[in-house]
Amino acid sequence: MASPSLTTEVKKYSGLTSIEAAKRLLQYGPNVASQKKRLRPLVAFIEKFNSPIIFLLIGAAITSYFVGSNVSALIIIIMVLASGILDFVNTYRSEKVVQELLSHITTHVTVIRDGEKIDIPLKNVVPGDIALLSAGDIIPADGVLLEADDLFVSQSALTGESFPAEKNIASASNKVSDKDRFNSPSLVFLGTSVISGYATMEARATGAKTEFGKIASRLAETEPKTEFEKGIKSFSVFLMRLTLVMVSAVFIINALIGRGVLTSFIFAIAIAVGLTPELLPVIMSVALSRGSNRMAKNGVIVKHLTAIQNLGEMDMLCTDKTGTLTEDKIKLVECVNIDGKNSKDVFRYAYLSSSFHTEKRSPLDTAILEHGKTPVKDYKKVDEIPFDFLRRRNSIVVDVGSDRLLLIKGAPENILDISKTYLAGSKTLSLTASARKRANEEFNRLSADGFRVLSVGIKHLPQDKKTRYGKEIEAGITFAGFAAFLDPPKKDVLPTIQELEKLGITVKIITGDHEILTERICRDIDLPIQGLATGAEVEKATDEELKKLVSEHNIFARITPLQKERIIIALRAGGHVVGYMGDGINDAAALKAADVGISVNNAVDVAKEEADIILLTKSLHNIRAGVEEGRKTFQNTLKYLKMVLSSNFGNMFSMMGSSVFLPFLPMLPAQILLNNFIYDFSQTTLPSDHVDAEDIQKPLRWDVKYLQKYMAVFGLASSVYDFMTFFVLLIVFHLPAAQFQAGWFIESMATQVFVVYFIRTRRMPFKESVPSRLLVMSTLFVVAVACAIALSAFGFLFGFSAIPLSVLGTIAAITSAYLVTVFFLNRKFYHTKLVSN
Repeated sequence: MASPSLTTEVKKYSGLTSIEAAKRLLQYGPNVASQKKRLRPLVAFIEKFNSPIIFLLIGAAITSYFVGSNVSALIIIIMVLASGILDFVNTYRSEKVVQELLSHITTHVTVIRDGEKIDIPLKNVVPGDIALLSAGDIIPADGVLLEADDLFVSQSALTGESFPAEKNIASASNKVSDKDRFNSPSLVFLGTSVISGYATMEARATGAKTEFGKIASRLAETEPKTEFEKGIKSFSVFLMRLTLVMVSAVFIINALIGRGVLTSFIFAIAIAVGLTPELLPVIMSVALSRGSNRMAKNGVIVKHLTAIQNLGEMDMLCTDKTGTLTEDKIKLVECVNIDGKNSKDVFRYAYLSSSFHTEKRSPLDTAILEHGKTPVKDYKKVDEIPFDFLRRRNSIVVDVGSDRLLLIKGAPENILDISKTYLAGSKTLSLTASARKRANEEFNRLSADGFRVLSVGIKHLPQDKKTRYGKEIEAGITFAGFAAFLDPPKKDVLPTIQELEKLGITVKIITGDHEILTERICRDIDLPIQGLATGAEVEKATDEELKKLVSEHNIFARITPLQKERIIIALRAGGHVVGYMGDGINDAAALKAADVGISVNNAVDVAKEEADIILLTKSLHNIRAGVEEGRKTFQNTLKYLKMVLSSNFGNMFSMMGSSVFLPFLPMLPAQILLNNFIYDFSQTTLPSDHVDAEDIQKPLRWDVKYLQKYMAVFGLASSVYDFMTFFVLLIVFHLPAAQFQAGWFIESMATQVFVVYFIRTRRMPFKESVPSRLLVMSTLFVVAVACAIALSAFGFLFGFSAIPLSVLGTIAAITSAYLVTVFFLNRKFYHTKLVSN
C-alpha cells in the first residue's frame, strides 16, 4: 500500500475506517519516533557481557584452562555468568516497571475514524489519519494542513528556533525542498506543538519515517548529562586510573620476583575485579525500580528512572501558584464595570466568548460557563483570533441580527492598552487618563482582595462578507469591565513548603498573574516574600544580572513563557539543581530547561511530553515524597561505593603489598574471584536498606574528593588489620599456604561484608539505626557460605585447607576489633573537619 499522496485534497473528512487504520498500523508500525530498542532476551543477555573487564575475565579463564588451572577457569566463568544474569534480570525488571508506569500517562490524539471524532493513543496514529489540533496539542505526525486558523506552532525541537512559526494552508504546494520544509506554512511535524489556534491535518509520515524520527538518534546522543550521570562518570574515571595503577604494579612486582608472567597476569586481573564495582549498575537499577514503585503508590509516576536521582540532588523547586498555593477550584465571583458596579453586560460578553472559542477550555472559561447561562442561539460565530502569550487575549467575531461584534477577553493590562472607549451603562465614553486611572484602581482592588481578574472588551465591526480577521482588528476597542475569579489558597501548603525547606529545597513561585494578587495569596498562606520581581525586571536584566535577581527573589509575577525559561537557566548557571512544576502550554520551555521537569496527568500534552515526572494530583506534598525517595536511592548507592572503596580497596591493597614479602600469594586468583563473587551477592539487598532521616535532610551531590578521603581513611584501616592477620597466621601460627589462604579468605569476607553495618549509618548500629531484614539475612548467609567453603572438604577444590578452631577464634577477634575501629573511625570521620558532608 502506498503512502497517501502529498497532492491529495480532502474536502470532506470522513477519515480512515477502523479496518483500514488497523492495516496501516501493521504496515507502518507504531508511531514512535525515538522508541528505545527492546532487544530480544537472548540478545539483551549477550549485551551484558560487552565490557572490557568481562573480556579480560574470559581471557583469563581460557588461559587458566589451558595451563591446567581448571578450578580458576570454572570460578571465573561462573562469576561472569552469574553477574551477567543478575544484571540482565534486574535491567529487565526495571524496564517492565517503567513501561507499566508509562501506561498511566499515555498521550492521546483526536482523529476522525469512520466519520466520527475519537481519541486514540499517539502511538496508534497512521498515515492517512485526519487529526484535529488545538492549543497545547502535540503534532501527532508529519503531515499537511487541511484547515488552520491563527495556528502558531513551536518547532524548537526540530529547528532550535524559540519563536513560534505561523502555519496556514494559503501557500500549500505539491513539492517542497528539503531545505525549506520547516519553513513551509502548510507542513507540520511530529514532535512540535501547537502554541495557539486550531487546525485539521492529514498525517503523511509516522514513527521513524518522520523528520523527528530521522534525527532522534542524534538528539539522544547530544542529550545533556544529568548531574548524577556527571558524578558517576567522574567517579568512574578516578576508579579506572586507580585500578590501572594498582594492577600494573601487581603484575610488574610479581613478575619480577619470579612468580611467572601468566600467574602474575591472572593474579593482577583478579585484583582488578576486586577493585571494580561491577555490581553498581545492578544496585542502581534495583534501587531505582524500588523507588519508582514506592513513588507510584504516592501518586508520582516516573517517566525516566534517572529523574529519581535528580530529585535527590534538587535544591531549587520552581512552580506556578495555581494548584500548588491555591486549591485550583476556580469560581467566577462577580462581573463589574470600570467603577466596580455589577454588570450583566460584562458577564454576557464573557459567556459568549467562552462559549464560542475552540481552543482547549481553560479553568477560567469553565468557571464562566458554570456561573450562569446566557442565550447564544441568536449569535452566529464568524471567526476567531486565538490566545497567544504576547497579546495575552483571545477574540471572537459573532453576528447578532444585523450587527457584527468583536468580543475580546484577556489580561486587564493588555485589554486596557488597546481600548479607546469604555461602557458606562448604555453609554460609550472616551477612555480618558482619569478613566484609565479608575480602571487600574479597580483592577488593583480586585487583585488585592485575592481575585484573579480578566477583562472584557467589545468592538462593532462592519457586517460584510469578510470571514477572516487578523489581530490588527483588535485596535480601538471599547472596554466593558472585569470578571473576578476566586481560587482559594490552600491552608495546608505552608507546612509542606517548610518541609521542603528543611530538606534543603528553596521554593520559588513563578506566575503569569498580577503581582498584587500573587502577594495577596502569599500573605493568605503566610508565605514569606523575600523579594518579588516582575516580568519587566526579568526582561531588562542581562544574564549576569538575572543570576543575581533570581537568587535574591522568591516570587516572580507577570512572567512570560520565555522569561520562565530564562529564570530556570539562570538558576542552573548559578550552580543549582532545579526542578520545575508546570502543566500548561506556557510551561513547556521551562520544563525542558529544568534538571527535573514535573507535570500532572491532566496537563496539556506538550507539558507531559517535556516532563520527567508526572503527578497524578498536583501537590507539593507528593514532590516532597519523591525527593525523599531520590535521596534514599542515592544514599543506598553510595553505601555500596563506600564498601568498595573501604574494605575492598583495603583488601586489594593488602594483597598487592603482601605479595612482595610472603613466600606465596596471599590468595590464589580463583580464591579472590570466589571472594568477590560471594561478597557481591550480599550487596544485592542494599537497595532495600533503611536510610537515616538525617541522611536525606539536604540535597546530595557527587563529591569525588570526599570519596577519595573515605577510601584513604577506611582503606588504610582495613589494610592495617589485614597485615595484622597476615602476621598472626604466618608468624604466630606458622600456617602453610593453603591454611593461610583459608584463614585470610574468611577474615577478608567477614570484614568486607559486616562493615556495611557501620558505614551505612552515622548513628549507633542496630540500636539507633536498624538495617533492613533482607540486608541482615544476606550478609549472615554469605559469611556462613564463605566459612563453609573454606573449612569443609569442598575447600580443596579452591586450594583451601581447614584451619584449627584456635585460628578461627583469633580471626573472629581480629574481625571484631576491626569493626569496633571502623565504628569509632566512622564517628570521628563525620564529626571532624575531615569532610564537609
